Formats: sequence, C-alpha cells, structure tokens
Amino acid sequence: MSKLSHYDSAGTARMVDISAKNATTRTASAHAFIHMSAEVLAALPNNPKGDPLEVARIAAILAAKRTPELIPLCHQIPLSRVDIEFGIESAGIRVKSFVSCTAGTGAEMEALTAAAVAALTIYDMTKALDKGIVITDLHLLSKSGGKSGDYKREKND
Repeated sequence: MSKLSHYDSAGTARMVDISAKNATTRTASAHAFIHMSAEVLAALPNNPKGDPLEVARIAAILAAKRTPELIPLCHQIPLSRVDIEFGIESAGIRVKSFVSCTAGTGAEMEALTAAAVAALTIYDMTKALDKGIVITDLHLLSKSGGKSGDYKREKND
C-alpha cells in the first residue's frame, strides 16, 4: 500500500501539489442505497415537496460541483459531466453517480459526494413518512484516468 498523500513528512495535512500533472480525461462513478419501506416507495409520486428523485438529482449535481467546499483538501476541478441514475427496487432506491472531467486529478470525491447528497436529499424528502430510512453502501464503483490507472469494483451493485 502506498503512503497517504495528504500529509507531509512531518505529518501535517496538506493539499497535494498537482501542478506538474497533465490534464487528462478522468471519470468516476459511485453508488449509494436508500433502504425504505414499500409504503414510502409507493408515496414517492405524491410527495407534497415535489418529486424526490428529481430534487435529489439537482442536489447531487450541485454537490459534485461544490465538493472542494465540503472536503477540505479536494482540488477544484472543471467538471464536464455529472449524471445521476435512480433504480427503484422493492427494498428501496439505488443511486449511481457518473462524473467526468479533464483535469490534473481525479473525480472520485465528486462522484461519491454526488451519490451521498442524492441519498441524503431523498431521506430529507421522505423522512416525514418514516424516520427509519437507512442509507448504506456508499462506495466508488469505478474510476479511469490518472497515474494510478483504472479501478473497477469487483462486486458492482
């Protein structure tokens, strides 16, 4: 395992210097799952706050664009794509985010932030029906580009 890059030799937190890196196309996708009852799923189209999935889509896109404001050592990168997919299943809602950019660093944190905020937004818009909704399985599905190469989670959800 390689060393953590966000610390200097004295153990002080630092932003990684990417000034010497070439800007290349980079992509990342992430996943989250919102466990909820069949009753809450059935009530989604009738939510008085609006369509939870469309509000969550907009929230996720905004969150991806603001990731460096939320995660202190993330670089601001010029995102060229942020897409969100929702899958309604009997146990809840599956969220998948897809992010791409041309930059000197990757987009993994933006993809993870987008998936997390989409899930949190769905929770916020449905919590009046059930406070027991649970968000699980936030993880990176894949990434491409950059010095560390490609990554694909072996067990994709």
